[in-house]
Amino acid sequence: MKILYINPNSTHSMTEGIVAAARAACPEAEIAGVTNAAGPASIEGPADGDAAVPGVLAEVARAEADAIVIACFDDTGLAEAQAAAQVPVLGIGQASYLMAALMGRRFGVVTSVAAAIPVIEGNIAAAGFGANCAGVRASGLAVLAIDEGSEAVRAHLAAEILRARDAGAQAVVLGCAGMAPLRGDLAKRTGVALIDGVAASAQLAVAAAGYARL
Repeated sequence: MKILYINPNSTHSMTEGIVAAARAACPEAEIAGVTNAAGPASIEGPADGDAAVPGVLAEVARAEADAIVIACFDDTGLAEAQAAAQVPVLGIGQASYLMAALMGRRFGVVTSVAAAIPVIEGNIAAAGFGANCAGVRASGLAVLAIDEGSEAVRAHLAAEILRARDAGAQAVVLGCAGMAPLRGDLAKRTGVALIDGVAASAQLAVAAAGYARL
């Protein structure tokens, strides 16, 4: 089973972290990643997302995999990729919301910057998960700072996760692909059930690809 993760931004270190997290979550699958060299260094709002879509679709067109995952929490270009591909295409945001629903958990989202909130809220509503969402919080941290994962970044994210829990979330969704490698540490710091879209999408992509073969 071959699963390809497409990182819509051009930061290779993020792709490496994403692939490592996906492999840890689903070791039985053959997981690879590609970086959108034509994309912005990070995606922090709709303008960055729009700029990344052509490169994402180019990677979809050349992909050889049983399933494809768009590895940006904004699910950048997901609808277009699904229309173009011959295999299942998932987004890590989409996978997070679905996994929360399958677990029966009301979820909150902790993301990067405020500019990301309207996109995420729109995706949640469009997918029909609005009633299950306790809110979307911006940590105020830039995507590339999250990717670096310093002690200060982890402490700040942990505090935001606890605020999301206190606002009614039974599980907190990590709303940035750069948070995937931090999940274990953040879970220990907070004691909160955390949903990482990279890990969730690995499991769901295998299921979708298997079902597509029936």
